[in-house]
Amino acid sequence: MRAWQQLELALAAAVLAAGVHAKDTGRVFVSSEKDNALAVIDAARGEVIASHPLCKRPRHMQLSPDRTQLLVACSDDHRVVVWDIAANKVVARLDVGEDPEMFDLSPDGRMLYVSNEEDSELTAFDLGARKKTFAVKVGGEPEGVKVSADGKLVYVTSEVASTVHVIDVATRKVVKDIPVGKRPRRFLLAGGELWVSSELDASVSIIRTSDHSVQATVRFLPQGMRSEDVTPVGMALSPDGRTAYVGLGRAHHVAVVDVASRQVKGYVLAGKRAWGLAVSRDGKRLYVANGLSDDLTIVDTPSLKATRTLRVGRVPHTVVVDD
Repeated sequence: MRAWQQLELALAAAVLAAGVHAKDTGRVFVSSEKDNALAVIDAARGEVIASHPLCKRPRHMQLSPDRTQLLVACSDDHRVVVWDIAANKVVARLDVGEDPEMFDLSPDGRMLYVSNEEDSELTAFDLGARKKTFAVKVGGEPEGVKVSADGKLVYVTSEVASTVHVIDVATRKVVKDIPVGKRPRRFLLAGGELWVSSELDASVSIIRTSDHSVQATVRFLPQGMRSEDVTPVGMALSPDGRTAYVGLGRAHHVAVVDVASRQVKGYVLAGKRAWGLAVSRDGKRLYVANGLSDDLTIVDTPSLKATRTLRVGRVPHTVVVDD
């Protein structure tokens, strides 16, 4: 039995014994930093159907490998909590270090890698043993975390150092520092390339994962906007891997980028501080969390037009789609 399965049995035995499972629920989940809550949206109807108290300052979220639970970084609780989707409740609280912001799971679902902003560390947490196994010092204000496809490396952004740190899991050391644009925030893996959004550089750096060299820089400037207002953060990839969507923050737009050519195909107007992004599994809808207008924009991707705006709580951060 895998470590993640052992964890689920230990944390949600009552739910599992009752035979209740949530998977492919047709829901969209949005974390609200100021409301300390989880908004739940019916994807088919495009309506908010619930809001659940969650924890203090919930930020990044990710589905468990079997899609029955949500892991949520709760920065002001200094924990990652596990939310059982079927039971609508928190079933575990994991002590992962000070001020967790972003995280990623290893390919086998056994390890959780978390950026601890205040400690300038990456923490590795064993989900089966429910304990921290090691921590690696990185540059100031680490945020984005991405595990390589083979699980051997972990990438971490440092906002202060304008650097991507490459950490070798086996040696537990930083093996390379990659300079990128100012204030790097989030990652996107597109084939053999690692995309890094740089909030204060109005750009995305594209790193080749085979040798960790920067291959290109994609810059953004929607019509009528000033460069200093273009602050890229969240990114999402279409299911076919051909299109990348980049939230441009204070520019209130999402950039649509052709992955192969690295060319910007267009811009979609969203809400204030377009931030967290997620794409439906059929690729037909893009969800954009707008941190300063406290809402979620739903975009029809074939037409690249916003079709609906939903109130989802104060300072929405991350969107997770389970449709």
